[in-house]
Amino acid sequence: MTTIDGLLASRAQEVPDVCFLRFSDQDLTFHDVHRRSTDLATGLAALGVCRGDLIPLLMPNRAEFVLSWFALCELGAVTTLINTAMRGPALAHAINLGQGEIAIVDESLIPSIEAIREQLKHLRRLVIIGAPLSEATIDGFEIVRFEAVTSASVTVPPSELKSGTNEHDPAMIMFTSGTTGPSKGCVLSHRYAVRQAELMVQHLQLRDDDVLYCPFPLFHLDATVLTVMPALVLGTTAAISSQFSVSRFWPEIRAFRATVFDFMGATLTMLHKQPPAADDSDNPVRLAWGVPVPDFATEFETRFELQLIELYGSTDAGIPIYHPLDQPRRAGSCGQAISRYDVQLFDESGYPVPAGEVGEIVIRPNEPSLMSQGYYGMAEATVAANRNLWFHSGDLARQDTDGYFYFVGRRGESIRRRGENISAFEVEEVVKLHHGVIDAAAYGVPSELTEDDVMVAIVPRPGETVDPAELIEFCRQRMARHMLPRYIDQVPQLPRTPTEKAQKQSLIDRGVTPSTWDRERPT
Repeated sequence: MTTIDGLLASRAQEVPDVCFLRFSDQDLTFHDVHRRSTDLATGLAALGVCRGDLIPLLMPNRAEFVLSWFALCELGAVTTLINTAMRGPALAHAINLGQGEIAIVDESLIPSIEAIREQLKHLRRLVIIGAPLSEATIDGFEIVRFEAVTSASVTVPPSELKSGTNEHDPAMIMFTSGTTGPSKGCVLSHRYAVRQAELMVQHLQLRDDDVLYCPFPLFHLDATVLTVMPALVLGTTAAISSQFSVSRFWPEIRAFRATVFDFMGATLTMLHKQPPAADDSDNPVRLAWGVPVPDFATEFETRFELQLIELYGSTDAGIPIYHPLDQPRRAGSCGQAISRYDVQLFDESGYPVPAGEVGEIVIRPNEPSLMSQGYYGMAEATVAANRNLWFHSGDLARQDTDGYFYFVGRRGESIRRRGENISAFEVEEVVKLHHGVIDAAAYGVPSELTEDDVMVAIVPRPGETVDPAELIEFCRQRMARHMLPRYIDQVPQLPRTPTEKAQKQSLIDRGVTPSTWDRERPT
């Protein structure tokens, strides 16, 4: 049986001097990380943190995030990984969920805590990173400096730090996006984190000389479970950026000496649409993985001399589908289900759909603790998602006769127009092929004919505008007529989450404005 902290202790003995965590301002070896996280565990135990406690962790990407997570694992506590963009009731919900009295918070996010002070039912003590003790004060809270915890004069005997944690015990709570209610906290075990990393190493053929780079937040699955954990399994380096930046991306890749990186959403499109440079291929990357792999994949691979691999997964399920590395790419496919899972497509009545037809992706594991243990404090939501012995993902896909899956979109992002269901994802993929469009988001807005009309917000190349009529003609040649957007909005940038997903609700709320181009009433 292997726990996260147990694996760290093993690597600290086997490869103590190998760089484990690489940030822009420092490198930490396996020995450094183990020593510092154990010191932190000792200090947190002195503050009263015990096995089973849920401790909120609220901070941007920095080494202390990972150290705190590992320290809490060593104590058998459960880390609640909180999205740094959360504000107001959503943040209060996430902090209140575990009814804990202690939270670890970056000083830059103190204002977010202050704004909801009256809504926090249990929180009494804040361990704050980055601010001098004299400058960090919030009425109603005891403030403790992070540095003071790691160098606490009160020590706890090592025997008392041994938590007796089992590999099936919870290690973290990671939130999924809330669309019609509060965000759901997925309960993820030690074994989930270790096993997902092992499967990623196997199916992406990662090596112990790789440097695994992630530009996404550490509260997200990609950074913690799918970057830090594979590096821990391999005994190699996880390189974590502060955030995704188009202009900094390749310079940072070179500075970090990254050989593998992950992508999501529009990140590849934004990189692809930058002007070609003479040194595009002068980078150490051999492999990039993520979703979706766009139509220009071959051109991207040639330009930057690397391989793109698509997969499919979620916080709830892990990664059940990989495109085989050694097989030719099937355009639009995220791959085949691996043997550790059963994956099928069901219709709305819970029956399998024939090959070629769209159905909901449903998943179940073939070994224990490979998926989320449910949503913390949300028994009804857990039961609703796990019905008839399958986890219902809410994602739609097709499957061909060879078992390859083709992602269509989220059930909740389907646009209903005049009796037809339209995939917002498929509309976006076509629009983003236009040479003048850097980014796009498709969504439904109310129609005077009932149901919805298709609206697309586009981000043109800097200094340029896109002729909406010409864009529609471009789309007409590449998509079914019923999918053609009625409305086009040109915006300087899309509202995005920290994981680079478009925040469509804010676009939907804005709706049609006087500057919106209307295909049915062109000016």
